[in-house]
Amino acid sequence: GVGMSDTNITQIAVIGAGQMGAGITQTAASSGLNILLADYHQDAAESGKKKIAQSLARLVEKGKITPSEADLILSRIKISDSLSQLKDCPFVVEAIIERVEAKIDLFQQLDQILHPQAILASNTSSISITRLAASTSRPERCIGMHFMNPVPIMALVEVIRGLQTSEETYQTTLHLAKILGKTTVLGIDSAGFIVNRVLMPMINEAIFLLQEGVEPTDIDTAMKLGTNQPMGPLTLADFIGLDTVLFILQVLQRDLGEDKYRPCPLLVRYVEAGFLGKKSGRGFYRY
Repeated sequence: GVGMSDTNITQIAVIGAGQMGAGITQTAASSGLNILLADYHQDAAESGKKKIAQSLARLVEKGKITPSEADLILSRIKISDSLSQLKDCPFVVEAIIERVEAKIDLFQQLDQILHPQAILASNTSSISITRLAASTSRPERCIGMHFMNPVPIMALVEVIRGLQTSEETYQTTLHLAKILGKTTVLGIDSAGFIVNRVLMPMINEAIFLLQEGVEPTDIDTAMKLGTNQPMGPLTLADFIGLDTVLFILQVLQRDLGEDKYRPCPLLVRYVEAGFLGKKSGRGFYRY
């Protein structure tokens, strides 16, 4: 094999250098792993690495790490300009766009390139692992690893086994998550897994209350102090992005077929107006 025994994962590849991919890469490099960071466009991978450098620079400013530690972490990240460079990589984490066709296409390409023992993990938050796995010739070596945003700060990884995922693949994935300093939960392979399935209806219900005339600060204060959450659901929605919240609710409603996931009309109107939350300067609050 390619050294996939539980003790010696030393290198992984991350595909997709957006916010999630960059966060996973930073976390892995900070945990002592060597990373190959790939994207469809090499400049996207380069800018992902630049974002990581800026993030580490902020940690240096705050005195969390030394400048030489930051340099060492960055030195573990290599940019890959073609997928063929991943051929010896034992573990690949995919963090590209949340579209099933794009993910299947990538999984099929990787399936041709990688060693037969290599593991393919997807950072999807809504796409069936069983379906992704079935598109490859190694369905037993495919798994879901759903990281939370921002990855360097959030301690959770939802691990999702497809119907075909082997016990060995599952155990190796748990081992990698441990190296990354993450706590794992085992979700089920249906839309929303655990976190989004419970969180999105809560946010949606908060928006219904807002639509019915309750003040946003009252909703958020009530949930913060009444259920001991660090931020209220409307503030959290603004951080996630209201377009993302709407997308996830639509996926939940479609895939689980339940009316309880129907997006609040006010959420739909905000997204149509371009009030997407913190990133656009206005959501339920102004920024």
